[in-house]
Amino acid sequence: MSEKQLQEKKLQEKQAPKPKSAPEAKAKRFCTISDVEINRLYTADDIDQSKLAEKLGEPGEPPYTRGIHRDMYRSRGWTMRQFAGMGNARQTNERYHYLLAQKTGGLSVAFDLPTLMGYDSDHANSLGEVGKCGVAIDTLADFEVLFEGIALDGVSTSMTINSPASILFAMYLALAEKQGVAWDKLRGTLQNDILKEYIAQKEWIYPPRPSVRLITDLVEFCVKEAPQWHPISISGYHIREAGSTAAQELAFTLADGFCYTEEAIKRGLDVDSFAPRLSHFFNAHSDFFEEIAKYRAARRIYYKIMKERFGAKSEKSLKLKFHTQTAGCSLTAQQPENNIVRTAIQGLSAVLGGTQSLHTNSMDETLALPSDKAALIALRTQQVIAEETGVTNTVDPLGGSYFIEALTDKIEAEAMAYLDEIEERGGVIECVEEGYFQREISRASSRYQGEVESGERKIVGVNDYVIEETGPSIPVLIIDREVEEEQVKLLQKVRAERDNERIKSALAELQACARGDGNTMYPILDAVRAYASVGEICDALREVWGEYTEPPVI
Repeated sequence: MSEKQLQEKKLQEKQAPKPKSAPEAKAKRFCTISDVEINRLYTADDIDQSKLAEKLGEPGEPPYTRGIHRDMYRSRGWTMRQFAGMGNARQTNERYHYLLAQKTGGLSVAFDLPTLMGYDSDHANSLGEVGKCGVAIDTLADFEVLFEGIALDGVSTSMTINSPASILFAMYLALAEKQGVAWDKLRGTLQNDILKEYIAQKEWIYPPRPSVRLITDLVEFCVKEAPQWHPISISGYHIREAGSTAAQELAFTLADGFCYTEEAIKRGLDVDSFAPRLSHFFNAHSDFFEEIAKYRAARRIYYKIMKERFGAKSEKSLKLKFHTQTAGCSLTAQQPENNIVRTAIQGLSAVLGGTQSLHTNSMDETLALPSDKAALIALRTQQVIAEETGVTNTVDPLGGSYFIEALTDKIEAEAMAYLDEIEERGGVIECVEEGYFQREISRASSRYQGEVESGERKIVGVNDYVIEETGPSIPVLIIDREVEEEQVKLLQKVRAERDNERIKSALAELQACARGDGNTMYPILDAVRAYASVGEICDALREVWGEYTEPPVI
């Protein structure tokens, strides 16, 4: 090619229109659900190599980033729980036997709204809600039916109950007595996390301080009487469901747990006497890698603070144990079969993040309580992850990934900043009373919802890949109104047949204890054994402590 031709070619190339930009160069932001910016590529430069070995450690060794057990799922699988509660105790008992036959690893009790709020089934506020979102429980008689044919020393039971947690646990203890099962043989967990109720779920009865006292009483009771029982599951699940970011979920959850720890130590308990039985409960949302990084950061922060702030010495006190549930808020009524896919991905993130226990949501839970078929698919989802994917073959398979380690560091730093601010504001209870948590979550949830409404964040079947639907494409479970009528009749029958003078005496003793500084678990147990109802016991405490009204948050 001559010099002239070469110059002409260069001129043509210069004047030619530039090719269109690649899709990545457009205005789209690449970020997690929590609005964390994500780089195009992660390399060794994105992590501090000099501290990597220290931050990672070995599985089963401090700081537990890579898991709390040396061999993790190679030696012991996670507990496969399915949250179940529907209608009356008889219906739920049938579901439990069905799940146990399908090889579920533990039972998880969902209670209806009246029970959660401390009302009996015949209370005016219970009308239309009995048995709708869980099982209706009024007295020990219901618990006797709920666990009929199930030996309490042969199963691990989780109970999702908060304000009335002491009462429902007392029923479990009383039932164990009737079965001849010693309390030290009982295994399971109470949610019993009232602080997250003020922060997120809003199912409280009493003001924060007496509510925390109830929890401390139960922790102390379990140390002495039921040493295998986890008296509290410190829950970030509902904080995330309310719209928090991953870092907020992590920070606010751990802050709640540290508050309970401080209260137990003030009671005179040695931290190593109760910390090994503390458990946590996290959400598994849809941003796959962010969730895995969150769990790893949680273990690292927990180890550091339990050791340095609280002086825990036992290895079991330093290991953060947690249950995970897939994100209910991610489920859609539109194209509900898509929820099976969402749940599988979320469940896989929990396993890769090192969970000890897992509940996978059913595809129909945004429409109604799970049907038998939907619950079975949800359980089979866990079993496929465990048996077919190969993810259990090695410990922490994503450990050392530039992306995972950088994201773990990022979430850890954000969570620690929140923990420092909570301390500066006076602690968790003070932050609840002034509305700090509520404002922070509101900002995060508003940002996310704005992204969905603008179409910036795609939700399959909701704002993208939409199809016209005329009604539910799957059958849903309907709780008949007759359940409420039958439950009220049973409650009235129990009231008529029990020793009501014994009830009055037991409730009076409970109120005297509540006004003093004794442990409330013992008079609650006496009331439950006499077949006092959930509502009657809660009302007795309402008379002493009053009910809580949340301050307005702007």
